[in-house]
Amino acid sequence: MKWKLSFFLILSISILGYSQKNVESESIKRLLEKESATWRAADSKGHTECWYIQPYSRILVSTAEGITIDVPPTAMINTNPSAMGNGGFSVNTNYKMSIHKNNAWVSHNEESTAKDGQKTFSYEIRLLEKIKGQWKLVGQSIHIYKPK
Repeated sequence: MKWKLSFFLILSISILGYSQKNVESESIKRLLEKESATWRAADSKGHTECWYIQPYSRILVSTAEGITIDVPPTAMINTNPSAMGNGGFSVNTNYKMSIHKNNAWVSHNEESTAKDGQKTFSYEIRLLEKIKGQWKLVGQSIHIYKPK
């Protein structure tokens, strides 16, 4: 009888833990999709809400031509809408996450389509922290590539 109770308890804790991680991963996906959409919509306020700049925040972008751009993290908050995206949309796929308490890192692929139909492809790594109960971006690395 004791082993049945122990087995049921372990199974219940495992299911609860998985369920919590699933809730967290969905919350993170919504944040990343909001961040992408607000940038393209030139929604400075909405975009700022996705970020929490820390002293160690870093944003690196590598272009398909091999140039690396070290973007000042403050460029992600209170950005002038004219310096932001110019319409279009993006689709994020292939999410991979590591979530540990109030920290997470996520990798995903992004296919961006400009309003003129031009596509840009990137591999992205995002660093997040849970601040006051909400997931926020604290850093990212974007690697733009040309598909073969």
